[in-house]
Amino acid sequence: MANVTLRSKKLANGKLSLYLDFYPQIINPKTGKPTRREFLKLKIFENPKNELEREHNSTQIQLAEQIRAKRLMDIRNKEYGLKEHIDLDANFYNFFANIVEEYYNNGSKGNYHSWKSSLEYWEKYIGKNLNTKQLLSYHVEKYRAFLLSAKTLRNSKKDLSRNTASAYYKNFTNVLKRAYKKKLLASNLAEDAVYIKEEETYREYLTEEELQKLSKATCTLPSLKRMAFFSVMTGLRFSDIRNLEWKNVFQDRSQGHYIKLKERKTGNIQNHFIPDNAYALLVKEGTTEGKVFQNIKYSKITRPLKEWLSAAGIDKKISFHNFRHTYATLQLSKGTDIYTLSKMLGHKNVATTQIYGKVMDRQKIEASKKLNLEFDGL
Repeated sequence: MANVTLRSKKLANGKLSLYLDFYPQIINPKTGKPTRREFLKLKIFENPKNELEREHNSTQIQLAEQIRAKRLMDIRNKEYGLKEHIDLDANFYNFFANIVEEYYNNGSKGNYHSWKSSLEYWEKYIGKNLNTKQLLSYHVEKYRAFLLSAKTLRNSKKDLSRNTASAYYKNFTNVLKRAYKKKLLASNLAEDAVYIKEEETYREYLTEEELQKLSKATCTLPSLKRMAFFSVMTGLRFSDIRNLEWKNVFQDRSQGHYIKLKERKTGNIQNHFIPDNAYALLVKEGTTEGKVFQNIKYSKITRPLKEWLSAAGIDKKISFHNFRHTYATLQLSKGTDIYTLSKMLGHKNVATTQIYGKVMDRQKIEASKKLNLEFDGL
């Protein structure tokens, strides 16, 4: 059960500053960040020397106790659903920034940079001084329009892509939901938000012929080569491969080799089956415990990957994630149905997987081959 305790902090002038100690913590009204303390701007004498000072202490303590009792009543009433928590008017920018910091501490770098950029565009739109009580559906709608017409922060002449704007707006509405849940907003402003629909993007992939070229080309970072082909054979993301540990790699007679995988992006736990030649790549890494691929960072693979592609004579814009795209398109080309592929990729929604179906529509390919006709005189 929540509790509020009156405490004091010693000051340099022989006085004590009175404050409230909350358990569990609340959101600081000024900063929007979690805190255990609320300073009351009430001071008492540490060692009162006369009746006047003792009377002053008594009055200040009585006032502090009244505030403490009100705060406790507000919290207890909230716990029983009788009325809302302490009337907070938090700085929305600071609340947003606190969530971004959580992603820095707990999430992947990719997620952190996306959230950080979302915050930067919010600041560019309206600044840092808007409080939660001032935040209206008007601001939500205007921020959406702002993102759709914004230039990139790094290049004032380049438009922010629609898909990037969509990602930033989703982050923003997530913040709104969390603010409402913490009673910082009177209404759920995210509920009526009109999401920015993403444009369909082409998912670049490598053909089997190009993969053959890559397998023969020299890569200055051998671990990168093995990780890339492991992704091609399993569809795993870079983060999942980089964090793969030997304790999560299994084998039995009926199922063959498989990985007990908890995906960093979705949090789903599943058995991910891998072919024997993919397992052989893990063995070639030469590790036996801990992480299979050690001392590999995404920031260190960009240049070796580009050089490797160049050595193979491949002129495509390929990132590591395109090896996952390659896995998906190859599976479809071999006849794997879209629903099975969706499960193998760990997608929550089959609609995400259907993007690959448009890239590699097997039925269309087969249909087009039926008209591979030969005519005399051509």
